[in-house]
Amino acid sequence: MHHRPDHPAAAPNTTPGTPDVPDAPAPAGTLRASDADRNTTLEQLGDALAEGALDTPEYNRRLEQAVTATTVGQLTALTADLPVSRTALAKAEAARKAAQAQADKHEWRNEWGYWGGGALIMTVIWTINCVREHDLTFFWPVWPLGIWGAILLSYALWPDNKDS
Repeated sequence: MHHRPDHPAAAPNTTPGTPDVPDAPAPAGTLRASDADRNTTLEQLGDALAEGALDTPEYNRRLEQAVTATTVGQLTALTADLPVSRTALAKAEAARKAAQAQADKHEWRNEWGYWGGGALIMTVIWTINCVREHDLTFFWPVWPLGIWGAILLSYALWPDNKDS
């Protein structure tokens, strides 16, 4: 990178072995567009065409500009006047519900893991007492484990519907 003394962000780098990089980040609209940025814009344009917000000639014009865009600002300008896509909202809602279901499933497995850990600890305590007293006494962990298990099962049978 060449040092340009007339450019305010181009202060020379004095650290040996490191490339010259401007201290100030580039303004948002001038950032280079990635393939993912272009793909997102193409998807938004396709949704707008499908929903009737764009006619075919306008869609084709914007599509060509999106494919050749080099900055995020150029891509943003192509979709700035379009309404929010119902398709995109539906996809986002479906993704949110899928993520919530996955998190609930993970939490459910964790709860049963805690139950199993509690069962192990209580059974070890019961076993130590039986060995110490040389008598097979009543398996008292059945009460706390049974209540705990019933509560966990009740969550499975009557889930909390957060969306209703």
